[in-house]
Amino acid sequence: MTSPARQESLRTRNLSLVLNQIAGAAEPVSRADVAAATGLTRATVSALVDVLIEGGLVGELEPRKTRPTGRPATGLVLADDRAAGLGLEISVDYIAACVIDLAGGIRYQEVVQQDQRGRNPHEVLSTVADMAATAITAAERLDLTVAGAGVAVPGLVDKGLLRLAPNLSWRDVHISSLLARTGALDGLAITVDNEANFAALGELRMDRGAAPTDFLHVSGEIGVGAGIVMGGALFRGEHGWSGEIGHMAVGMDGPPCQCGAHGCLEQVAGQEAILRAAGLPLRAATSMGGQATVGRIVQAAEAGHSQTLAALRQAGRALGITIAGAIKLLDIGCVVLGGIYAPLGPWIQPEVQREVDLRVLSSSWSPVRVRISLAGTDASVLGAASSVIRAIIDDPSTWLRRWKSSIDGNRS
Repeated sequence: MTSPARQESLRTRNLSLVLNQIAGAAEPVSRADVAAATGLTRATVSALVDVLIEGGLVGELEPRKTRPTGRPATGLVLADDRAAGLGLEISVDYIAACVIDLAGGIRYQEVVQQDQRGRNPHEVLSTVADMAATAITAAERLDLTVAGAGVAVPGLVDKGLLRLAPNLSWRDVHISSLLARTGALDGLAITVDNEANFAALGELRMDRGAAPTDFLHVSGEIGVGAGIVMGGALFRGEHGWSGEIGHMAVGMDGPPCQCGAHGCLEQVAGQEAILRAAGLPLRAATSMGGQATVGRIVQAAEAGHSQTLAALRQAGRALGITIAGAIKLLDIGCVVLGGIYAPLGPWIQPEVQREVDLRVLSSSWSPVRVRISLAGTDASVLGAASSVIRAIIDDPSTWLRRWKSSIDGNRS
């Protein structure tokens, strides 16, 4: 039998309810607006808003007139001057860090182009910890307090444990534990997830208020991953391992993949597969890092290099065939192309759209839209930071307790 809610539990729930209402509004809302939307009394909402303002989670705008008579309403928005989230991303050919404030503003960002293949996980995580420490210091200089960290990785994650990252040749690496031991993230909650899942969250952040509630975010890098969003939330599957679209087969006798199988999508549509098919050197790509490499592919395509254009058509077609299969299984009406597929969109997107239109049975009366990501190659690291912000909005009481504790500690 479920026990009755205690007063503190009810207050915790209501704080979350109010903050979610403010966060989800397309325009600043008043206390009266929040009361009407949540069903709480105006007095209760006003008291809760005061707590959220004192805790630095909500800000007030200048009063505005909402009707000819009566007092002007004060608009409520998420505050951008206290709480922040730290995003970290470990990719095959770069490491990234960013800090975003509660209102979603990017306040700090750094990308280090570096090939991680062959590097010891401890060595890579030491670099990540140094970048995290630099980002936290930068946030403190802006009077922001980092509330937690999200870490995006290219592989299967099980409760902070990276079970397998084929393109890094990493297996059973305790990402969160190893980062915690460095001291750079001392006292912070660390959430580790697949880079494609975080990329989908990054897209939700960029397209807040306008994003469809259901979409498939396909992120291309060295590998290819997908984040599945249903009802405005990530669909993770039983173990959190959904979206491994890069290891779906597009050919029974295709080239061998790092995962041990043959004919995986990423062996046709991944970054290095496109380079090989285009006749562009892989060695130069390894030394320059991901973003510079994509720039070279774009340059060759814009110059009309026939082999590059053929490689992009082949990648787009394989991607479209695989995505069409996923749509038929999931019944999702929108596809977002992210990662390297964003800058390569002029050549990739038409091929994907063509295959989806051809192969999805319902497309004649319910077309599937294929569009380019708004977040692009930054989606994963932004999504990782956004996961911290989402946690604060869903559970403001934890932040408020921490903030009060820090204030009391400073006074003593």
